Amino acid sequence: MSSSNASSLGEPLSKQRRTKAKSKTARKSWGKGKRLGDGESVEDAASTPLSVNSEEDPKVAPRWVREVLAAKEKRRVERKKHEEIMKPIRKAEAALKKKLGRKLTNGEKNFIRLSHHHEELVNVWGDLQETVVPIKPVTMEAHPSLKIKLLPFQKESLYWMKEQEKGPWAGGMLADEMGMGKTIQTIALLLSEPRQKPSLVVAPVVALMQWKHEIEDNTDNFTVCVWHGQGRMKAAELKKYDVVLSSYGTLEASFRRQQRGFKRGNLMIKEKSPLHTFQWHRVILDEAHNIKERSTNAAKAAFALDAKYRWCLSGTPLQNRVGELYSLVRFLGADPFSHYFCKKCDCKSLHWQFKDKRHCDECGHKPMEHVCFWNTEILTPIARYGIEPGNPGHEAFKKLKILLDRMMLRRTKLERADDLGLPPRTIVVRRDYFSPEERELYMSLFTGAKRQFATYVDQGTVLNNYSNIFSLITRMRQMACHPDLVLKSKTSKLAQDVSEGVVCRICSDQAEDAIVSACKHVFDRECIKQYLEVQQLRGHKPECPVCHIEISIDLEAEAIDLTEGQGAKARQGILSRLNLDNWRSSTKLEALVEELQKLREQDSTIKSLVFSQFVSFLDLCAFRLQRAGFTICRLEGGMTPQQRDATIQHFMKNTNVSVFLISLKAGGVALNLTEASMVFMMDSWWNPSVEYQAMDRIHRLGQHRPVKVVKLVVQDSIEDQIVQLQSKKLAMTEAALSRDPDAALGKLTVEDLGFLFKM
Repeated sequence: MSSSNASSLGEPLSKQRRTKAKSKTARKSWGKGKRLGDGESVEDAASTPLSVNSEEDPKVAPRWVREVLAAKEKRRVERKKHEEIMKPIRKAEAALKKKLGRKLTNGEKNFIRLSHHHEELVNVWGDLQETVVPIKPVTMEAHPSLKIKLLPFQKESLYWMKEQEKGPWAGGMLADEMGMGKTIQTIALLLSEPRQKPSLVVAPVVALMQWKHEIEDNTDNFTVCVWHGQGRMKAAELKKYDVVLSSYGTLEASFRRQQRGFKRGNLMIKEKSPLHTFQWHRVILDEAHNIKERSTNAAKAAFALDAKYRWCLSGTPLQNRVGELYSLVRFLGADPFSHYFCKKCDCKSLHWQFKDKRHCDECGHKPMEHVCFWNTEILTPIARYGIEPGNPGHEAFKKLKILLDRMMLRRTKLERADDLGLPPRTIVVRRDYFSPEERELYMSLFTGAKRQFATYVDQGTVLNNYSNIFSLITRMRQMACHPDLVLKSKTSKLAQDVSEGVVCRICSDQAEDAIVSACKHVFDRECIKQYLEVQQLRGHKPECPVCHIEISIDLEAEAIDLTEGQGAKARQGILSRLNLDNWRSSTKLEALVEELQKLREQDSTIKSLVFSQFVSFLDLCAFRLQRAGFTICRLEGGMTPQQRDATIQHFMKNTNVSVFLISLKAGGVALNLTEASMVFMMDSWWNPSVEYQAMDRIHRLGQHRPVKVVKLVVQDSIEDQIVQLQSKKLAMTEAALSRDPDAALGKLTVEDLGFLFKM
């Protein structure tokens, strides 16, 4: 027998068992809590360092045990620290809950937490009212270099803008109603002393040439550059100009190339944006609602511009919801209303900085611990509770009014009617009924759409399928305009198989021998030859009959063949998919022709604008009106600034051109078309701001004739419901922009969507 066995036999068996049991118990107790002894409190136990008793367990604790104990100790210290921080916060929450007599909202709880770490927020709204007094406009004469004389209210805005630049935000929002001369007022500001170079004006493409003409016609020795299209100059050259004009698309593209880069061969190249390389004296956003969505690239590109003074111009700064104002406030850099704050520390940022999407780049806390001050104080309470008196949304709306009164100047045509001297504007709704064939087609489409919407309601997925519902609504709106917009569409499931031909843009008929101009318009060879010969005989320079710039076309070129991919860049439109010999008009289209014929009989000098959101419907309008003997011109989305300007001038200067067809998206804003005095709205949308923007292309300074607007609506269709919903949208806009903080504010809900699917 070995010595080891002998020694073990020599020990009492009971002692061996006790030693093993003790060792086993010690191993099991590693990392566990300690049992309280007699008279020992929880606090005493908590203050005792966690460790393994070496007397009870002669073995050294493993490394993982030590790590677990250390982590427990760290959590205990953090928990104790957190409790100390939360004591005054809970006390403040209890006091506010008692004061309000109701449960606190998440926004109110967030504000208390933010105030604990950010002292500047404790009385931020009271401080704003005390330190920033709304500027009362008084008249101020413009610089002598401005050739046009300002109206009294425009002189007031010039004074207001100069004073705003001395304020905390070094700028603001000029939100006068459309047609009150915001462009001229801004030019007066640019001419004011002290004058410095350069300033940047960002505007929709359609407005660039208008800005250029206004500056050149109304100023002396004031240089202007259009930074758009091909051959754009470098940053050093831009600094030489007083004003640089650019579009939102160009601004966004330039910024994207700087941030993300672009491919050249197999390489990814980043190129510095000339617009973001130096500080501008002033940056002015015309039609500033183009950046209303804060997450778009255009908005981010605008936010990144460096400027001494910043301005937003918009007749409709609010179109759908209060949240759209945030982007304008953010562009102005209004502190603290546009900033993000951490609820656990004093971290504050103008940007959402989470590169790894898990921790703040500055403080390391999680995204859930950061809130946007605008969202928590204004947007969320209004969106969730409305603004009825007594609820959190009402208080949030009052705060919004406090801010806007100090940041925005808005006058309406009604308020300044004496200064403007504008003729009256009349809005008429003409209602027509479907023909039997149209009604049968519409009801077939409506029944399927209603069934689909009911399925979404039953499943509770209405908001998750908003894009699908939007598509259903669009199809019904198109069917109310003309069945071919649905039946001959390339994308619709109801579309019939049709072959696509080539249509001449002069005669709107099938082009048997089609050629394409340099400006990408298709003509029949004989049609364009005859057109150019007539132009030459009359002594006119040859211009494109579509976009009216100088035409360049090879009359001896081979005819294009779409089957071989020729002329692919030339837009064909819906006419190329129709059998024009057997084509039938629609109720709405015939109503338009009837209205225009009456107008022509009464006064042939009256010019009209025809607006539609559907480009294909404008194709049908153009075809039908030309057949009815009307001379038309048309503004299309793909036109360059030069083409747009040439088309507008062609309409304004030629008395025989009586109808201007305009896409609502391409020409609904920033145009001055005072030669016309009639507007026809061919289709309705529930955002009335878009329609009023279109109407005010003619009801503006420079208009001398009474203005009449005719909205064409088909009875017993979705358009009926849309017209009723427009009043609700209009109430929201007026509430936010009016001076009455208790005005009614509405919002579209799931019930509103359901209303659109009722007959």
